[in-house]
Formats: sequence, C-alpha cells, structure tokens
Amino acid sequence: MCGICGKLNFDQDEEVSPPLLKAMADAILHRGPDDDGYYVSGQIGLGFRRLSIIDLAGGHQPISNEDGTVWIVFNGEIYNFQGLREELINKGHIFRTRSDTEVIVHQYEEYGESGIEGLRGMFAFAIWDQNQKKLLLARDRIGIKPLYYALTPQSLVFGSEMKAVLQDPEVKREILPPTIDRFLTFGYVPGEETLLKGIYKLPPGSFMIVKNGKTEVKQYWDLHFSSRSITLRDAEEQLLEILEESVRLHMISDVPVGFLLSGGVDSTAMLSLASRKTDRPISSYTVGFANSGIADERPFARLAAEKYGSEHHEISISSKDFADFLPQYVWHMEEPVCEPPAIALYYVSKLARNYVKVLISGEGGDEAFAGYQNYRVMLWIERIKSVAGPLKGALSMALSSLYEVIPWERLGKYLPLLDLPFESYYYSRASSPFYFFNAHYKDAYSNDFCAQVDKQRSLLPVSRLLSENGSADVLSRMLYVDTKTWLPDDLLLKADKMTMANSLELRVPLLDHKLLEFAARLPSNFKVRGATTKYIAKRALVKQIPPEILKRRKAGFPVPYENWLQTELRDSVHDVLLDRETLSRGYFRKSAIEKLLRDNSESGAHAKDIFSLLVLELWHRQFLSNRGSTFMPIQAPYDLSHTLTSD
Repeated sequence: MCGICGKLNFDQDEEVSPPLLKAMADAILHRGPDDDGYYVSGQIGLGFRRLSIIDLAGGHQPISNEDGTVWIVFNGEIYNFQGLREELINKGHIFRTRSDTEVIVHQYEEYGESGIEGLRGMFAFAIWDQNQKKLLLARDRIGIKPLYYALTPQSLVFGSEMKAVLQDPEVKREILPPTIDRFLTFGYVPGEETLLKGIYKLPPGSFMIVKNGKTEVKQYWDLHFSSRSITLRDAEEQLLEILEESVRLHMISDVPVGFLLSGGVDSTAMLSLASRKTDRPISSYTVGFANSGIADERPFARLAAEKYGSEHHEISISSKDFADFLPQYVWHMEEPVCEPPAIALYYVSKLARNYVKVLISGEGGDEAFAGYQNYRVMLWIERIKSVAGPLKGALSMALSSLYEVIPWERLGKYLPLLDLPFESYYYSRASSPFYFFNAHYKDAYSNDFCAQVDKQRSLLPVSRLLSENGSADVLSRMLYVDTKTWLPDDLLLKADKMTMANSLELRVPLLDHKLLEFAARLPSNFKVRGATTKYIAKRALVKQIPPEILKRRKAGFPVPYENWLQTELRDSVHDVLLDRETLSRGYFRKSAIEKLLRDNSESGAHAKDIFSLLVLELWHRQFLSNRGSTFMPIQAPYDLSHTLTSD
C-alpha cells in the first residue's frame, strides 16, 4: 500500500524536474512513510511513497523488468500474485524480489494491457514502457484505490491524491461550477470529473494509454447482472467457498492484520472467517460516541471479539473531536463528500495504527447482496406499480388519504414515487429527487449560479448507467448504479482517504471481483425476500455469526452529527455558513441558507444538506483563496480551529 505520482512531458526533449517529483511525493507522505523512490528519465518521472506490507526488505519502488525498459509505481495489493509469479517464472521471467509489484511488471511484459485482467486485488499503477514511449495508467475493477490525473497542453500529471497533482504549477487551479450542483445533488461527486477543472478520476475497471501526446481510456471490466438457474442451497455453499477464499487471500501479509468491527453482519463475518485461517493473534477495533443518545454498536462488536478471540480495542469520540477534525477531513478527502461516518473511521483508524498496519473491514456486502433498506422499499414500490397497472392512480390517491389520517413519515417520504418512472427518481442510494438541492435548487441558488446549473448534466453519470442497463430487473439496476458510483466515489473514497491519513492499509474482501460477479448472477429474490435484505448472505453465514448480530436490525454506522448540528456545533456552523466570505462566493441566496439553518434548529431537518454546505465551504477555504482563483499551498491542512470549534 503506497502513494504514487508522476509526470509525462509530451515533448520528448523536455525533462521532468526531480524537485517537482519529490514535492509531489512529499505531498502524499502519509500514504507511505516507510520509504520513497523515484525514476526520472527525460520526459518521464515516476514517484513513490511506501507503506511496507509485502516483502518488507525487497519491495522498494519504482521497480523495473530485467533490462530496465519497463518501470512501474504501484499502489495496492495483488492477492493472486504468488500464482501469477510461478506462471511467469515458468515462461522464463526472472524475479529479483518477492513483491507483488514486480509481478505486474512481468505480467505486462508477457501480456501487455490485457495482463491487467489477470490481476486479482485492489490497485492503481503506472507503467512506463521505454521502448514504446508509452505510459499506462490502470485502476482496479471496483475503484478501491484512487487515481487522479490532469491533462495540460504540455503534459499529463497523475497521483494517488489530487494534492500530488496540484504541486505542478502547470496544472491550472480553476473551479468547475457545474460540479458543485453535482455534489449537492448526490452528496458526493460521481463520474470522472472533480470540482477542479481539468483534474479527473480514472474510472474503475479502466486503463489509460498515453502515447505521442494522445490519451485513450479503455474499460477492461464491468459488472454484468444475469440471473442464472441455481438452488438456494447450492448458492449458499458456493458463496461460503468464495468468501473463505477471499478472506484467506486478503489475510496475506508480512505485518499484523486487524479488523474493523461495526457490530453488523459483514464485519463480524470477516472476523469469523479469518479467525479460522491464521495462527497469528488478531485484533479488532470499534468506535462509539460520547453522550450520543443513539444506538451503541460497541456491545455487539465486543460480542464478536469475544466469540472469535480477537484482542479488542475501543475509542469514543465527542462533538469536539468531530469538529476539531473537520478541516483535516476536508484536506484528506480532497473532494467534498457528505460522509460524517468518515470522521469516526479516521479516529478508529488512528487507534488501530498503534497496533497494526493492515485493517480488514466489511465494506461492500450491502452493495453486493442488497443490504440497505432503500433497496427493499424501492423494489416494493416498483412491484406495486406493476401490479396496480391502470389502478395506480387510484392506489396513489388512497395512500395519500391514508397519510393524511396517519402521517407515517416513511409513507410520506416514498408516496410521491408511485407517480414517477424508476429512471426519474433513482439517483443512487444516497440521493433522490426530493433531496433538498434537487427539489428546491432554483429557490436556493442565486440567479447567476442557477443559470450555470443543468440538472441533466449533474445526473449524467447515473442516467447513463440506468439507460445502459434498461433490460435488467429493478434491484439489479440499483445495485449496478451504486457499484459504479456510490462505492468508488463515496464509500471507498472515504475508506481509502481516512485510513491512509493514518498510514494504514484497508482491505475489503467482500469487494473481491469474483465475489461480486457471483452475486450479480444470483436471482434478485436471493438478495431481497419479503422483508429480509441480504437474504442469501444471512442464510450462508447463519453458523458463522452470533444470532444477536445476525437478527438485529441494520443500524449502519450511526454518527450523531444531526444532534450535534442542533446543539454543540450549532453556533459555529451558523457562523461559517452565514459568513461574508461564504456568501460572497455567489452560489446561494442568503435567505435560503437562513431558512435551512432555522428549520434545522427547530426540528433537526436538513442535517445532511447543512453538513454538505459546511464541507463545501471548508473545501473552498482549504483549496482556494478568498477570491477563488489562486490556490493555497497544498501541503498541510489549513488551520480553521478559530473558524469551527465546539464548546
């Protein structure tokens, strides 16, 4: 696990500056504090920061092939590297190390770009082919590891984080206003664009070839949903086999491995399966909240730790901890993301870093097997619409009348969807047409900013995915959209950035691509059956997980930020969002912000919208000057301790 960066000048006579390359690598020091390395040869420069996990003595990068004509910098882990290594040795390749990085070099030598398809793991890497004067950038299938790049007239600059890319003075630092609405539409920024014009994310499951000043992005993998005929019992057995294999591969490490426990099914399953596959002591970590008034996950995490024999550690965070870290949260995330649980992940990762370098979590199980409640609700809504047919209008009116008598909050939330086609309301599990900045953006945005907003453009990453999978069933379409957007651009971005902020590697066995491909071929009623979500996974794991955890209602990873926005953080948040500097950006009407804050103070409404606005403003202060045209140095988190504090 590392951080990578580099630059390719299109003019072959223009040499890359070694001091620039060093500055790029230093900007992501937290991703790899153990070692650094550089390769500079004329027009190409590759930089590297190392967190030593595999082959501690021999895994220094950049690494080349036998004759030094192919060079690589690599971030991630290849879990099947040992088998690939044996195959390549049998084909005559000579290895100098035991590292998985060197396997990628020879895999490229043997198979070219198609060799990427043989890699099983999480990765972002850059390969320079000296003979062909060609740069290859690649990203893993799901987007577990990030990779950013910027194109200028003279060069291509890339890095594991935007901070590295922004070190190059050739990269113009200019905001892309339409993506602000995309962020406020989703709570994250799906797609290839970022908020900075000209800086992009390489899509998951894709590689880029840069040659002769031209770039080409190709997709090498996609997730295809096609239900096959299989019995429930056979599906359970096969799922357990794949899970056990994935966990075994993810346990490969030359350093200690720990587990993040949330008290839920997925993280408990990871600990359960791993506990039978290692003789090493294993540790586990969880987080709670001081005086939160919300469901406490820690007792369930303790139950799992005790049952499976892990050395358990806990941490509790307060509203002050939450507020104190917000500027650093924005600095590490680099893209505005409305993800309050990320701050809790930072603190529990910080605790774990005292004991381990590798963490395993249960991220991805809900996307693979439909664990979120909204999947069940949306599926029911579409089934009601298909059964009701011509009576749909009458049914909608009857339910509306019922809601007037019994104002059940959930019924009121989902009732309008009965009159909308699926394609017009499923934005991703994190958003909907009724999200504040979708339903009321014309009232909230200033006239000038509203004129720049195009909702169709904002929704394009999702609408394109829905149209490409129009023949799939409704549940599969939702899972596909979230696997392609929500996972890489929110959940996994948070997971990578917050753990790497503490120089920790996070592994996610439930996002092994073979497991995802298996899940995508299962019938939808194996995932959602009646009121039960994640049906097949719970059946398969019934002997692995304590019933108290298996049968409890899904709680997610609750963070009491809604309560804190109303209480301890209220005045500070109001001061930031109504500050002259904030309002001078010209995005919002002051009256709309005031109403949002007033409604939140009175009823707790709009907490997610307010947190999104707060993150957006702190992002401006972190990465842009007050004028919004000149960037601050991207070296360390901007000190906002006097701007946002908790009493």
